[in-house]
Amino acid sequence: MDAASDPYLPYDGGGDCIPLRELHKRGTHYTMTNGGSINSSTHLLDLLDEPIPGVGTYDDFHTIDWVREKCKDRERHRRINSKKKESAWEMTKSLYDAWSGWLVVTLTGLASGKMQGAWDPLAEDVKTNLKMVLCRSFLWTLHHNCLGGTNYQKFRIRENCSKMKSEWKHCISGACKGPGSYIMNYIMYIFWALSFAFLAVSLVKVFAPYACGSGIPEIKTILSGFIIRGYLGKWTLMIKTITLVLAVASGLSLGKEGPLVHVACCCGNIFSYLFPKYSTNEAKKREVLSAASAAGVSVAFGAPIGGVLFSLEEVSYYFPLKTLWRSFFAALVAAFVLRSINPFGNSRLVLFYVEYHTPWYLFELFPFILLGVFGGLWGAFFIRANIAWCRRRKSTKFGKYPVLEVIVVAAVTAVIAFPNPYTRLNTSELIKELFTDCGPLESSSLCDYRNDMNASKIVDDIPDRPAGLGVYSAIWQLCLALIFKIIMTVFTFGIKVPSGLFIPSMAIGAIAGRIVGIAVEQLAYYHHDWFIFKEWCEVGADCITPGLYAMVGAAACLGGVTRMTVSLVVIVFELTGGLEYIVPLMAAVMTSKWVGDAFGREGIYEAHIRLNGYPFLDAKEEFTHTTLAADVMRPRRSDPPLAVLTQDNMTVDDIENMINETSYNGFPVIMSKESQRLVGFALRRDLTIAIESARKKQEGIVGSSRVCFAQHTPSLPAESPRPLKLRSILDMSPFTVTDHTPMEIVVDIFRKLGLRQCLVTHNGTVLGIITRKNMLAHLEELTLRTEPLAPPWYYNKKRHPPSYGPDGKPRPRVNNVQLSPEAEEEEEEEEEAEEEACLLTSTAP
Repeated sequence: MDAASDPYLPYDGGGDCIPLRELHKRGTHYTMTNGGSINSSTHLLDLLDEPIPGVGTYDDFHTIDWVREKCKDRERHRRINSKKKESAWEMTKSLYDAWSGWLVVTLTGLASGKMQGAWDPLAEDVKTNLKMVLCRSFLWTLHHNCLGGTNYQKFRIRENCSKMKSEWKHCISGACKGPGSYIMNYIMYIFWALSFAFLAVSLVKVFAPYACGSGIPEIKTILSGFIIRGYLGKWTLMIKTITLVLAVASGLSLGKEGPLVHVACCCGNIFSYLFPKYSTNEAKKREVLSAASAAGVSVAFGAPIGGVLFSLEEVSYYFPLKTLWRSFFAALVAAFVLRSINPFGNSRLVLFYVEYHTPWYLFELFPFILLGVFGGLWGAFFIRANIAWCRRRKSTKFGKYPVLEVIVVAAVTAVIAFPNPYTRLNTSELIKELFTDCGPLESSSLCDYRNDMNASKIVDDIPDRPAGLGVYSAIWQLCLALIFKIIMTVFTFGIKVPSGLFIPSMAIGAIAGRIVGIAVEQLAYYHHDWFIFKEWCEVGADCITPGLYAMVGAAACLGGVTRMTVSLVVIVFELTGGLEYIVPLMAAVMTSKWVGDAFGREGIYEAHIRLNGYPFLDAKEEFTHTTLAADVMRPRRSDPPLAVLTQDNMTVDDIENMINETSYNGFPVIMSKESQRLVGFALRRDLTIAIESARKKQEGIVGSSRVCFAQHTPSLPAESPRPLKLRSILDMSPFTVTDHTPMEIVVDIFRKLGLRQCLVTHNGTVLGIITRKNMLAHLEELTLRTEPLAPPWYYNKKRHPPSYGPDGKPRPRVNNVQLSPEAEEEEEEEEEAEEEACLLTSTAP
């Protein structure tokens, strides 16, 4: 098709786009091209001149060009290989470059494991015990060093540890019993909670605002190619490490596992600047960050394999096989350091090690699936409630006072949490107690069963027993703790302190699971002759393990919130050592995901990315609409004309004026205003840097100098100033699609290649441009247009129109049937038409 047969060619780049009703006249075929030949000798940066410092870098809050970064890395690798045989020094540099990737992930794993295994647990335990039970000279004694080990060891040394554990009532009031000591404990608990929370939020606000929150939504966005300067810097690392301990010690309903991923990525980012291979290439740096996130989960949970799968499934955007190997190695190094330090005092790598002596039975799949349903419902409720609260915080004056918000949340948490022993506990200790199976030496209320056995006989396999008064009291307290955790977690996640979500979600699931487990256990004990229990649960047999239900519930609730599947199952069985119970974990996690997806496919991290407006294209979402590239490209009808550059007809002043008058991040370069044929694409930042550099370093470059993007400079008059050649900053092969390309293909191109922009052409003529921002706006528009505000079953219910209209008057009825607003409008139109007909009839001669 030529210009004579197409009325829309040549297109001058103006605001009018091709009408949709005319698209079918141009055929149904479309082509996709990258703007250049595969065998072309011109690569992304045609280095005809000396490289310009600063060209190829990115501004803050901009997206990297993955294709450009990969081409830069290939050019660097080609240059190193061509020189390595010239001398021994060049060979050494080549080996250093080849091993730099393994060196940087080794340093990242060492730093992550050291920070988690040595300083962080020590400080957290000291601060938490300071708020509760330590005083005088025993302040700096670790709690787990005294109470670690097996149940039998704990039973034997309990008397010796009583001297070390002393409540604040002994330190201040000196009374052991009575209301005075309880009130003193209550006051000191609230005092330390408010002190730690205030110190944490103050440090974050003054020194490192990026240290707040979980960090995983921003890590996902950064790994997708977005630039957030300072988010992975040294100040963020230092302040987040300190304030994370204070936030956890304050008793807020949050965890440290999510922020530890942020801390590990900060370590990886800092170490990457030691190696030019990663410091000068944003795409290569993100490979290090993917490995760092795996190391962060490895040290947070003691789960190296789960950390690699977490990086692959949840956070990474680009994950080649080489990154998989290095992520595995970083997680291995971090786990080795953690094991050598032994932070939990139990000579194990896992945080919540459990050892159950009873296998699970087939009939237990039903309560496991019920726990999965609960996890999915909890996840859907939490995502909607937390996003609604965060959106309200952003849109009201309450969000302008983050310190006050943290103090209020900490005060409410401390006041409500202290009376309940299960909410007063550190969340990690609570989960550990809920996971633990009841043995003969356990003194917890959860293990207060009526037992006729000889107390001196210590056995591992204890048969099911009837629950005592302590168990029923514990169930009542756990129900209150469950309600408390659900409400406070909604308001806590997102405040301006480091706040993770893994441990609170697991605590909610563990509480629900333990309650269900005790219920099933008692049901099997009193009704062991039922057909579902008869085959497995005999009298005197150990049939049901309530701790297993707590573990399954924890996995289900965490899966409902994050929508993780494979990595979550692996993390949980590595976390607990319960490899035998992987099938119940899989069943509960998949059920929670299916139930949660019925209310919305977004996990909590994707929902926060969407709330914050980050340019993140989720590869998990499917594009099922039938729009074309011409529907999304800019300019639209009401937009100003497309800003373009010509390859040899513009001066330095012309380009500077265009840069100052527009806010675009790049400009298509065409042959001339008449032809509109595409030559390449120039970025705004590169143009600015190149012109400033030329004015300083090249003589004769003035405002009237001709700018040339072509390979050969056109002939100029003798009196003309020296031309400025900028071909070296020109992208000679920008990705282009035709105006007929379906948006489904365009979306896949942006996702899989990580493009910043894509030009829309017709027969080589530039029509418009599609940026990542345009893509996200289009997807958001389609989502709002098609996504229901309620579950599908809500719309299947029979609806009746309201009895009263917007004017407050009753709506009319016809044959005792109330009219809907649409029917009412139609009736009014019919009445008006009848009145007009009567009027015409009466006025006719």
